[in-house]
Amino acid sequence: MYIVIALIALVFVVLTGVVIARLQKVLKSINRSDEYSAVPSGNKVNGALFIVILVLGAVSITWSYLHAREFFLPEASSIHGRRTDDLFWFSMGILTIPFIIVNFLIFFFSWKYQHKPNTRASFYPENHRLELIWTIVPAIVMALLVFTGWRAWSDITSEAPKDAEVIEITGKQFNWIVRYGGVKDNTLGDYNYKLIDSQNEVGIDLSDENSFDDFTTPSEMHIPVNRPVLLKIRARDVLHSVFIPHMRVKMDAVPGLPTRFWFVPDKSTADMRAELNNPNFDYEIACTEVCGQGHFSMKIRLIVEDEASYKKWCAEQPSFLQTYPEYLAKVPENLKAKAMKFVPAEAATPAADSSAASGSVGGGASSLR
Repeated sequence: MYIVIALIALVFVVLTGVVIARLQKVLKSINRSDEYSAVPSGNKVNGALFIVILVLGAVSITWSYLHAREFFLPEASSIHGRRTDDLFWFSMGILTIPFIIVNFLIFFFSWKYQHKPNTRASFYPENHRLELIWTIVPAIVMALLVFTGWRAWSDITSEAPKDAEVIEITGKQFNWIVRYGGVKDNTLGDYNYKLIDSQNEVGIDLSDENSFDDFTTPSEMHIPVNRPVLLKIRARDVLHSVFIPHMRVKMDAVPGLPTRFWFVPDKSTADMRAELNNPNFDYEIACTEVCGQGHFSMKIRLIVEDEASYKKWCAEQPSFLQTYPEYLAKVPENLKAKAMKFVPAEAATPAADSSAASGSVGGGASSLR
């Protein structure tokens, strides 16, 4: 081992010697004349171009911003969203001011102090006071930006209020599945990925009685206005990302690692249609994590409505057991009486009969073996 290290060190020493030898040849070939009377070719043209580029750049940036304003998102439709926007524009203001000053000085100085015959630059090798200023001031500004951003993020990811409407959204290639806790207690039942099949797409665990009134919607999400909404976010296969641009909501959906995001929407769909004078406006939930060939189509409508309309809509949705009464067979015997309340009477008997029939078939098969 030591021999290998010694050989590598020797190689570096030889290479260093070669570089120094070549550098000596370069230094000897340099014209050491102190004559600076000749003005470089195109000196004034190049100097003037700095001012031209400075002016054209300023005009272009200003025009680009004014032209793009019509494509900006409207004012956020959630409380935390407006706070996020305020922090964004505050950060942009803090960063834009030094950006303009520094770039102006770079271009202006390049023109003003272009090469002139018999002119020498004056400089000093160190200035501790100046170094302290340009180290401490940016550090304070950066700390301010980080602290304000951290405060906003901590509030968003903190525990949701107790009266929050709890909704689960699960991403899979290539759509979202939304699950609600029913109208009984706003409590989602347990889930188990091992229970996922073509109908039970989110793995609802029917051994938990809280899941009896759960219902799912694959094409749209409804939420109440002016109430906290807690999104419990999951992914079934690969990385996805829940993005509600008008609400300034964005959170990754990670397989095996549930995430969450709570917010308070304070503009209904109807309010936004009136504000934008667009009767066809709809909120949407999109995926912002490239998740495969169908990523572009992974979005659903988000409908924000008043409390009464939201409750009415929830009451009209059939529970998972009502939609698929055959899953009654998967409910533990001691909970079947409770589960029957969420299954239509005409559907419950066939489910039980089919369960019994499958049991007798299985018994017959067992006796044949």
